[in-house]
Amino acid sequence: MGGSAQFHHWDVRESGPTDAPHRVLLLPGGLCSTAFYEDMMAAPPLTTAPIRLVAATVPGHAGTVAPEDVSMENYAAITGAFAAEHGCTAVVGHSIGANIAMEMVGGGHFTGPVVLLSPTFSRPDESKALAVSTTLARVPGLGSLAWPAMLWLAPKALADSIPERRRPALLADLKRNSAPFCRRAMAEYFDYLDRHGSLVPRLCGSGSRAWVVRGDRDEIGLTDAERAALEACASVTVREIPDSGHLVMVEQPEAVARLIADAVLGAGR
Repeated sequence: MGGSAQFHHWDVRESGPTDAPHRVLLLPGGLCSTAFYEDMMAAPPLTTAPIRLVAATVPGHAGTVAPEDVSMENYAAITGAFAAEHGCTAVVGHSIGANIAMEMVGGGHFTGPVVLLSPTFSRPDESKALAVSTTLARVPGLGSLAWPAMLWLAPKALADSIPERRRPALLADLKRNSAPFCRRAMAEYFDYLDRHGSLVPRLCGSGSRAWVVRGDRDEIGLTDAERAALEACASVTVREIPDSGHLVMVEQPEAVARLIADAVLGAGR
């Protein structure tokens, strides 16, 4: 791909008309690659829309090259620069990718609309297994064992959420992750959640148009107070996708594709 040398090693997958008036950056979740968006990118609501999709694996995840600084603030800054270079007019993020998108608007690195697929707004919302692994990873001696164990368990835990025909490829991507990177990056991620307490005010305070999208069986929590605050925020729309869990764009790719197309083209306003 072209562009600045700083992005040459990024894992990027693009689709849609090159001259489309809308360009949308897709950020996969933690441990995941652009392959997790493949079915959604191929769904008719997006393939027939005047939208160019630019999917980029968050650097360091799924075996890609990690930046030296793996803080959420730095991820938002470098991803904001990537979005600007690629002329992206909207950002879609899943899980940690959604939190990076949220920090992009919260930190002033992006001003367009964002679609947040299963973001985490506070530490209590997060996966208990992820929180425990991150805590254990800080313990001298024991810490080096926590993430190898987590990376062994993650594909098994997620397998049932992935359609059988896609399972081998996506689980193989999960297995490409590096335990030392995950230990470092997840510590920074939880520190970020702890610094803010709740990210709802940060999202609402950004003034950016945002869609918060969750599966009806999502494993990531959302407290009643967080939901009420989001629903009271004029710039935020909360949507629920039926018959899906945390991997909402894998389990219901057409429904998510339709929501993104509507949001980007203005029908979701």
